[in-house]
Amino acid sequence: MASLKSVFTPGGKRTPWMILLGAGGVSAVVALASPTLGLPSSTSSAIIDSPKEVIDQVWQIIYRDYLDSSGTYNANSWQQLRRDLLVKNYAGTSESYEAIRGMLASLDDPYTRFLDPKEFKEMQIDTSGELTGVGIQITLDKDTKEIVVVSPIEGTPASRAGVQTKDVIVEVDGKSTKGMTTEDAVKLIRGKEGSEVILGLRRNNQLLQIPLIRARIEIHAVDSQMNTTKNGANIGYIRLKQFNANASREMRSAIKELEKEGADGYVLDLRSNPGGLLQASIDIARQWLDVGKIVSTKTRDGIEDVRRANGSALTSRPVVVLVNGGSASASEILSGAIQDNQRGVLVGEKTFGKGLVQSVRGLVDGSGLTVTIAKYLTPNGTDIHENGIKPDVKSEMSEKEIKTFTIEDIGTLKDVQYKAAESTLIKSLNNLDAGRLYDPNSTNLPSALNDKAVKFSL
Repeated sequence: MASLKSVFTPGGKRTPWMILLGAGGVSAVVALASPTLGLPSSTSSAIIDSPKEVIDQVWQIIYRDYLDSSGTYNANSWQQLRRDLLVKNYAGTSESYEAIRGMLASLDDPYTRFLDPKEFKEMQIDTSGELTGVGIQITLDKDTKEIVVVSPIEGTPASRAGVQTKDVIVEVDGKSTKGMTTEDAVKLIRGKEGSEVILGLRRNNQLLQIPLIRARIEIHAVDSQMNTTKNGANIGYIRLKQFNANASREMRSAIKELEKEGADGYVLDLRSNPGGLLQASIDIARQWLDVGKIVSTKTRDGIEDVRRANGSALTSRPVVVLVNGGSASASEILSGAIQDNQRGVLVGEKTFGKGLVQSVRGLVDGSGLTVTIAKYLTPNGTDIHENGIKPDVKSEMSEKEIKTFTIEDIGTLKDVQYKAAESTLIKSLNNLDAGRLYDPNSTNLPSALNDKAVKFSL
């Protein structure tokens, strides 16, 4: 069976690939593409070392690899578009980038998009597992539209300087953050290692100026803790925030530590996890599954690549997976593998529904391109694109609960969805105690749950 790794290599040469299912539900394969893909030229115009070179490179990648999911792509029209674009003159990269974005917009595919050099570098940082910055997680307050500190990362410049959760960032190096997106603020706060950035913070109506020296920061993808129920059950709670380069290693450490502490079962929290590296999702699925298919991908030519468990599961204990509408891409691969293999129960809300794979290519001038090249299916062959994965046990937060919910409440009894997951897990543990055996290769968890009894007033 052919592999994506051998299919998408320009000119038949072996190229190292890194498969992503990243932020905003974008799935991708990252590689540095060669300047030309060896396709026959339809114009005699000189395009080397000009803005047209990037335009033509993007065109060729689409022509060769694009999987049309919207039904708007036409090969003849695409060839005519190339001729039209290459006869024009471009004053510089800004004009050529605008032409590329217009060309891609005609595909009506939000996941096939152009990244200028700065945007491409940010994507690489977001999936690398480390960055150069000050060590804070930030968000945009939905009510005030202000940039707020979610939490400082322990042991980082921000943590040592006393930056606190709920601090409002009003300035970065004297520049007001009013009207900024989180992406705008991130670009200002990140910078060269050893350089200084001054954050203007508002805390309890007091304005503070905090100078910080940027440093290399490791991005932790996993939080874990042991929760003990009133009846004495030990629940290993693991929150996976993204599938970055550290995720698999951190998940392995978390499971092993919780096993040592005597976890009776697990709640794996994938809520609002937008995805990340595909290989990380496969590695993590193998930590929970001993046997079975994990995911399959199909290209426009019908070539299929299947990834399976390999007998390396770290625990055989019951697991409940928490999902919501923000669980996308790699999160859906992991949750779909657990659900279809009957390894565990999904609790929460329907997932995002991102079933397309993108290839992220580095272009000749340092810019990048994400292009849809394949779709993926769950182990049962389900295409979840635009449909999502339905949980086995539905649990939603009310508007009132959402307004009062804080980051500190996640994974506690103040978290109504976690409570639903914990209750579901306890029912399965009770059934195990009553004599039902648990087999990680053919779990009886779903049948052990009495659907009529699993009701939550949330």
